[in-house]
Amino acid sequence: MTPRCINILLCDTFPGRLPGFIPNYESLFIDLIAALNEPVSYTIYQTWQGELPSGINAGEIYLVPGSLDSAYDDKPWIVSLLHWIEKAYCRSAKLMGVCFGHQVIARALGGEVRKYDGGFGAGVRASHVVDELMQPYFPGQEMRLLYSHHDQVTALPDGATRCATSAFCQNESYRIGKQVVTFQGHPEFTVAYSRHLLTNCSDDIDETVRLAALQSLDNLQPQGQEAARFALDLLFG
Repeated sequence: MTPRCINILLCDTFPGRLPGFIPNYESLFIDLIAALNEPVSYTIYQTWQGELPSGINAGEIYLVPGSLDSAYDDKPWIVSLLHWIEKAYCRSAKLMGVCFGHQVIARALGGEVRKYDGGFGAGVRASHVVDELMQPYFPGQEMRLLYSHHDQVTALPDGATRCATSAFCQNESYRIGKQVVTFQGHPEFTVAYSRHLLTNCSDDIDETVRLAALQSLDNLQPQGQEAARFALDLLFG
């Protein structure tokens, strides 16, 4: 089978936050999809430096991952990304978003993103799967992902279907037909990486939240592979 292509539009490289056992951020996605035995090739764009795909291939996936920046910021590279997403969507591009990507795609397509006044989301969180296309991938109708975020999508774009929801985050995941799918959580994160972040990069997180997040890593098994499988099946068809 000819490998299908995923274009990763890097929105951050997280300098100083990656442990030695993770060579770069994109490797988390590559390892996740390799575990699914999915024959995929990759093209990496340094979008945080203004690099964006010059053409659109409707048979490929364009993945917008995480960032320490906020999707409601108007930094030049974010504004360029917003315009590119809008144009790519109109050209039938298959879009996948994770955390910042989940938010910036929503903003580009007419949704709303804000800082959540209910606090920081970290560790493993369970959400209720409400979309009929997603439910077969989560037989218990519960999706557990690893999280690290303060911002949230507070209003979905027109035409979007909410896929999963929780008391902490109303829009945990959404899709637009079979063209767009996004997750507030991080399917690509590993427990080891989350533990590293909570142990070494969490000075700005409330200690009660940090300890509860660390405990969740021991008590709940994340389902990143299931989320990735759903996304690839939906977008690649």
